[in-house]
Amino acid sequence: MNEYVKNLNRIEFVVTMACTGKCKHCSEGEHTNCTGHIDTDVAVKAVREVCENYEIGSLMTFGGEPLLYPEVVCAIHSIATEMGIPQRDLITNGFFAKDSNKIKEVVKNLEDSGVCQILLSVDAFHQETIPLEPVKFFAECVAKSKISIKLSPAWLVSKEDNNPYNVKTREIIKEFEHLNIPLGAGNVIFPSGNALKYLGEYFGDSVEYSSPYDENPRDIRAICFSPNGDVLNGNAYQKGILDILNEYQP
Repeated sequence: MNEYVKNLNRIEFVVTMACTGKCKHCSEGEHTNCTGHIDTDVAVKAVREVCENYEIGSLMTFGGEPLLYPEVVCAIHSIATEMGIPQRDLITNGFFAKDSNKIKEVVKNLEDSGVCQILLSVDAFHQETIPLEPVKFFAECVAKSKISIKLSPAWLVSKEDNNPYNVKTREIIKEFEHLNIPLGAGNVIFPSGNALKYLGEYFGDSVEYSSPYDENPRDIRAICFSPNGDVLNGNAYQKGILDILNEYQP
């Protein structure tokens, strides 16, 4: 086993870069004209092969907005459930449809596929371009299911800071109080992509920021698949994931 990936215990999928929001804080940028999703068969095969060779403790799907392609999300979580991955999470902004029957159907399919927890991104940034009512209905449906759900807002500067964006985020969170959904830790916005472009005034020039998503290249604990198949230093559309892991060099 490659010594650099011997401690691998987590799999992540950026299901799509397409998104229903156009958020000022997005580290990925504008998401303009983004379409398509990761190949379902490739993703399922990769999860199976990795789990047969590594003890994987968690899997996460996110985007973009992953529920634009719920069938892909469900296929990934179904194989993760089958392979015994204990923690199976989904990050979503909750806005992928306005039709209540479609929303109910997707939540039922997520539940059947074995999603353990949904982290729902609601805050001042998402709600600038995403309507709140369908998101609240989605949250209500999830709260009635077997899936755990937490609100996962993005905070600017810090959770405690009283800048206008955080004030608005707290107001939005109150809209969910009747559902008794717990508030998760969320995340503090990292200065990258749109955040740097639109919110630069909130980041200090003399402060050194480090991305919370950076991996130690000599001790890979998590691998993340991009929609185009990129993972580590390889591409899952061109080479098997086990070959990519075995050949990886920092």
